[in-house]
Amino acid sequence: QVQLVASGGGLVQAGGSLRPSCVASGRTFSSSAMGWFRQAPGKEREFVAGIIWSGGSTLYADSAKGRFTISRDNAKNTVYLQMNNLKPEDTAVYYCAAGHTIRVGGTITFVSDYWGQGTQVTVSS
Repeated sequence: QVQLVASGGGLVQAGGSLRPSCVASGRTFSSSAMGWFRQAPGKEREFVAGIIWSGGSTLYADSAKGRFTISRDNAKNTVYLQMNNLKPEDTAVYYCAAGHTIRVGGTITFVSDYWGQGTQVTVSS
């Protein structure tokens, strides 16, 4: 089992920044990657960004490219999501996940095995 604790959400004005973090514990070696997802009211949960523990390769949803940066601190088993130039449409509960990546055709996809609790991000206009 992997336990994940996310924190660092909050309320920010449009154009502002937030940097939620997620600490992993337990059998962290069983997961090769970490990711962030989000779920807005009335919408399905969607992938935002992912990172490989070893090597640091990253994946981003189109909505996150250019504004969000995922990073990790292996020594602290912690993953961060730096979010800049936030927009009201970024408002959602953000969830961290531990998992792995698979390649389907030419596309690399993050697959979640464990979920943390969410952290609310609210962007006001």
